[in-house]
Amino acid sequence: MAADRRGKTAFQGGGLVLFLDVHDAIRGEKVLKAEDYAVKLVAPPPELRKGCDLALEINLVEQPGIERVLEKGDAPYLSIVPLKVNTAGMLEVVRVSDFGQWIMVKAGNMKLSFEKTTGLIVNTSGGGCPDIPFLHAQMVGKKLTEAPRPRQIGFTLCALMLERALEESIILWEKGNRT
Repeated sequence: MAADRRGKTAFQGGGLVLFLDVHDAIRGEKVLKAEDYAVKLVAPPPELRKGCDLALEINLVEQPGIERVLEKGDAPYLSIVPLKVNTAGMLEVVRVSDFGQWIMVKAGNMKLSFEKTTGLIVNTSGGGCPDIPFLHAQMVGKKLTEAPRPRQIGFTLCALMLERALEESIILWEKGNRT
């Protein structure tokens, strides 16, 4: 195990859990994290996609336990596949762009922009889900740490990705304001 850029213990991966739909992938992540498995929501390489644009990267050595938890937690999955050594085809879900006064965090197709000094959310955009206007109205103009959590008020993949963008934004903002 190694430490990631946030100082948390990272895992070496080695396998992907493939799902038929987004709801199942989100449920799978939730039940595995509740059982303290280290998992990472990723966009699998196109040749491995089976119907869902999300997968869970797992420690392959934990496959039997992960299968039991997913089955017990009512999180249907299609298969667990080993990753080859070269995972270049896998896409990072979160990307960050620095625009001087503002930072934009992109998670999937969703973007959240905030002011560096105040942590004020200045914009959200992206995606094509029906709850985007509602999420935007609830979040813009609020501080990162005071904004509602998208997963608590939204129900789509866009809400999940906006949640990821918010989580990363909070980490970046708190890290920048420790000086």
